[in-house]
Formats: sequence, structure tokens, C-alpha cells
Amino acid sequence: MKTSMLALVAMAAAAADANWPQFRGPSGGGVGTGSPPAEWNVESGKNILWKTAIPGLGHSSPVIWGDRIFLTTAVPASGEAQLKVGLYGDIAPVKGEPAQSFRVYCLDRKSGKILWERTAASGVPKIMRHPKSTHANPTPATDGKRLVAFFGSEGLFAYDLNGELLWKKDFGTLDSGYYLVPGAQWGFASSPVIFEDTLIIQADVQKNSFLAALDVRTGNPLWRTPRGDVPTFGTPAVVPYTAGGGTGDVRGWQVVVNGWKHIGGYDLQTGKELWKLAGGGDIPVPTPVFLDGLVVITGAHGQARPIFAIRTDAAGDLTDNRSAIAWTQERAGNYMQTPLLAGGLGYFCFDNGVLTVYQLASGERLYQQRLGAGSSGFSSSPVAAGNQIYITNEDGHSFVLAPGRAYKLLAENDIGETVMATPAISDSVLYMRGGKHLFAIGVRP
Repeated sequence: MKTSMLALVAMAAAAADANWPQFRGPSGGGVGTGSPPAEWNVESGKNILWKTAIPGLGHSSPVIWGDRIFLTTAVPASGEAQLKVGLYGDIAPVKGEPAQSFRVYCLDRKSGKILWERTAASGVPKIMRHPKSTHANPTPATDGKRLVAFFGSEGLFAYDLNGELLWKKDFGTLDSGYYLVPGAQWGFASSPVIFEDTLIIQADVQKNSFLAALDVRTGNPLWRTPRGDVPTFGTPAVVPYTAGGGTGDVRGWQVVVNGWKHIGGYDLQTGKELWKLAGGGDIPVPTPVFLDGLVVITGAHGQARPIFAIRTDAAGDLTDNRSAIAWTQERAGNYMQTPLLAGGLGYFCFDNGVLTVYQLASGERLYQQRLGAGSSGFSSSPVAAGNQIYITNEDGHSFVLAPGRAYKLLAENDIGETVMATPAISDSVLYMRGGKHLFAIGVRP
């Protein structure tokens, strides 16, 4: 069955409500509803609606459905887990950590009160983590009936929204370490994605990598496709598969994944490969993003740091036949951050805070601007709502920008804590996870 692009737009509009159901919100786009404030101050309480302490260490982002917020964390049995942020190149993992409690939290969206918490698993982690990483990196996903939390090697867990365990799966040891130094274990990071009744899992690891679909209602497998790539850390994206250069009828839906040896698109129903492309950065982290008939994929490590803008009718091997690639920037890709596509523009921020903005349709570079002094790292991905873009560095310093073809800084704010997780936005409130607290940033009624 074919679906017109107008019907696709209607479906997207219907999804543009206050829910933020997965990593970077509806369809992974990073664009929320309403207009959160441009300024806040934790010490004075200006535009801080509430803050709630979250124990342990986790880089998972909050997800939102209705009046509830969900997030995960890993709490050590003894001591306090340490995090080393900043711009550095140490690849050695953290060794000798104690047993952890892998937890799921549910909070009231209006008050920040913890409604329930569940321990999904406990024990000594099967895989060590990078000093900048945690044992709770993947962002959970929800469809309004179920909440799915993924702790990598510790398992996949599905709850109802009241915290009752519905099912769980064990995929064995998932080692997403450095492919050149197998002992450098860095922790699993790819987040689950729910599309209708299908749950998508990407597990690019040291051995036996795969992309899989499960029935989100039962956990039963639908398909599992092997992948031949190095460990990756991005989240899969579900985007339309079209005819006519990305602007025609929708043939169906495809799962698009980042990679080094194998960037690719797979049929959502069968897991069959639709297209592939080799040549990204060799430690792929950013998630594919989609807008205006183009899937944008980037990476930056090793000898390559490309940006690819790929039409949604791509088919076959694009490595040597790039007719389906609208444009490419060979040396401009992101390492950690997933880019933001909004208003026909693409916003790409390097680890050192250099922001570059491109015209999405053509790949024309519009401007480049450094955010801050270049001494802080940037890992959290940008989000947007109203007429504002929010980009936060690892020290918890946020830059609020006006969208557009020229650089315009509206405000700068500090949260007072480390920020590695990407914020969520719902009904004009920005929900930012710091190293110790979850903050709700909005204007009091």
C-alpha cells in the first residue's frame, strides 16, 4: 500500500503532541512543543519549576508520556561512581567497580515527585565502561502502554506505565568497546525505538552484531539481521521509504542505522537490507535524522568525518554509486552529538563547541561559530522548541540560539551540574538531566 507524502505529513503532525517517547523525542527529531524559557538560574530559582535527585550514574535521557517522566540509572552498591568529562583521549575503561543496581524511575511531570522505581537487574556489570560513560546509557522508549528499558548486557525490560514487569530479554554480553583495542570496553549506548507495535534494537558489538525487531507487546522476535560492522553507539531511526527522489509516494518504512563499514537502511517489516554505504567515522555515535525527504548521517573519528544527506528512495550499494546521495561534506561531521534538523537547516556541533549550520536542501554552509572558549566538551545533542535552540556542554552550560541562517545568541545559562544526557521538551518545559538531578525548566503559571 502506498501512502502519499501529504498523509505522511498528517501522521507527523498527529505525533507532534506533548509526548517525548524516545531518544530526542517524536521520530528522534529533537523538536518539542511550546516555547521553554531562554533564561534560568538554579540558585535564585528563576524558571526552575522543580528539581529531583536521581541516585547513581546514567546518561539516559528522560522520556515523557502524559503526566509521567521515565529515566534509568545505575546505582553502585558501595561508594559513588565517578565521571570524567572534558576533551581528552584516554581509552582505558573504569576497572574494579562494585555491583550495581540497574534501576528504572517514574516521576510526576508536574511536580517531579518519584511515583515508583524498579530494579531491573543487579550485580557486577558484565562490561566495563569508559570514564565518560555509564552503565545506564540507553534512553528508554514508550508507546503510552509500555515502557522499554535497555541496559545492554544486563538485559531488555518491558514494564507497563505503573511499573509492572511485562517481559524481559537477555541478549548475552554486548561489548561495544574500541574495535582496535578489545580490552577498552566502553559500555553499551544504543537506545530502543518503538514504531507502532514493533520494537527495534541495534547491537553493533565486538562479535555477532545484529539489528532486530521484536513485538513490543510480548517481546517475541519478528526478525534479526546480522551486521558486519565495528561497535557503534547510535540509535536506529525509522523513516519513510519513498519513490521519486524522496518526494513521492511512501512505499513503506525503513530502519536506518549509522555505521562505519555499514551505514544502511532495512525494511521495517522483514529486516531485509534496502541500501548500504561504507565510509563514515570509525566510532559511529550520532543517530540518523530525517527531514524534507533526506536522511542525514554523520560521524567523526579516524581518518573520516563525513556528512551524508541521503534520499529516502535509496537502493543498493551507494559506496561507489552515490546517485541517491543529495550532498556530502567530507570533513565536517560530528563525533558525539546527533545533529538537529529544523526549518530547512541542519545544525552540527563538534565536541569542542564549534557549531556549523547548513542549508539542508543543498548542503551550503551558512555560518560557523564557536560556542564558548573551546575548553569544554559537548556530548549532549541539541534540541529545539518555539523559536529557540538549546545546546548544552558537559559542564552544564547552555547556549540558547535563535534559529536561522545567521548566528544569534539569545542567552547563556548554567545548571550547576555535569550534563551528558540530551534534554526532553514537553508543553514549554525543558527537562534537563544533570549529574545529580533532573531539572524542570519553565515559566511558572
